[in-house]
Amino acid sequence: MPLPRTRETGLRQRLAELRGPEVPAKALDARALAALAANPGCKRRAILDGAGVDKAALADALGSPSAFGQSQFALTRGNAFEARVKADGGAELLRLVHEKLDGKAEPPSDAEVPDLTAIGPEGRTARTALALRDATATDGWTLLDHPMLALDVAGSPAFLEPDAVVVHPDGSWTVVEIKSFPMLDGSADPAKVGAAARQAAVYVLALEDVAARLTPPPRVRHRVLLVCPKDFSNLATASAVDIRKQRAVTSRQLARLTRVQDIADALPEGTCFSPELPADELTTAVETVPATYAPECLSACELAFHCRDRSRADGAVTSLGRAVRAELGGLTTVEDVLAAARGEAGDPDDPAVAALRRAAELRAQALGQGVAACH
Repeated sequence: MPLPRTRETGLRQRLAELRGPEVPAKALDARALAALAANPGCKRRAILDGAGVDKAALADALGSPSAFGQSQFALTRGNAFEARVKADGGAELLRLVHEKLDGKAEPPSDAEVPDLTAIGPEGRTARTALALRDATATDGWTLLDHPMLALDVAGSPAFLEPDAVVVHPDGSWTVVEIKSFPMLDGSADPAKVGAAARQAAVYVLALEDVAARLTPPPRVRHRVLLVCPKDFSNLATASAVDIRKQRAVTSRQLARLTRVQDIADALPEGTCFSPELPADELTTAVETVPATYAPECLSACELAFHCRDRSRADGAVTSLGRAVRAELGGLTTVEDVLAAARGEAGDPDDPAVAALRRAAELRAQALGQGVAACH
């Protein structure tokens, strides 16, 4: 006799239907999750990521190929550097953690590196939680190489794999991020450091969920270790990065995400996002889910080119940027903005309308003076 269908199993089946028959789910990583949290109002990205849709393949099928992502060269270089840092049982990595974050503790001479292999992401997540519990009960150093963590995102679990987590002798936990971009004279590109901090904040949130299930709950450190090549060499250097601000912002934004279940329930029956579908049918399916496009999406989402084209075709002011959109109040299209500026539409008591009309007057005066000066 089959088991009764619960809300959770029903959601999983619905998401599988949206993804397409026999199409494997693409797992969310911290990079994608940080980008998702940066645009919490976009229902399109929420449902596609929640269903595990490969957005790069989807963009190709829609005729708007994505330019987003890391090059194969960068991936190869990053993997080689990470292997070097973790060689010899992670001796160099643990030395950096001790030097930058916990200099008063005993040096990590005989650290444990537990085996975290298990079947499937759920099994690896359980094995990681067990290893963290066991390591916290000891008084030594433990290095967890590529542990698996789970974080609830809009009602759906996302499985995350940080580069490493270190358990200190005092039982506290530290997230380690290993990147291939260099630190030159002790500092790195602020934009890249910021992106790494947002990723680390996602891992910290997931670790806090694991810690909350232990008694007493261990301390998850809010200073993470960022490990990078030193200058232009292959030698490793590191910096402690305080991610409390990124953690607070990410937590708040993830909490505001529309639940995947609610989005899925609102879709027409038979909706499917499989890249194998004909282009016109796939376009119709994608357009059933509203998107919240902004120029920032170009550096964070594989569907950005498609959404940009649609936003421009609709004349949406969001294509000009979130800052412009915020200043225009209830004026949502470029046509509405121009009509308000010309005095053809809009409430004159609306501050946005009044500002547009004043700007139009000043422009007309400037152009008139320019023409007069020419004559």
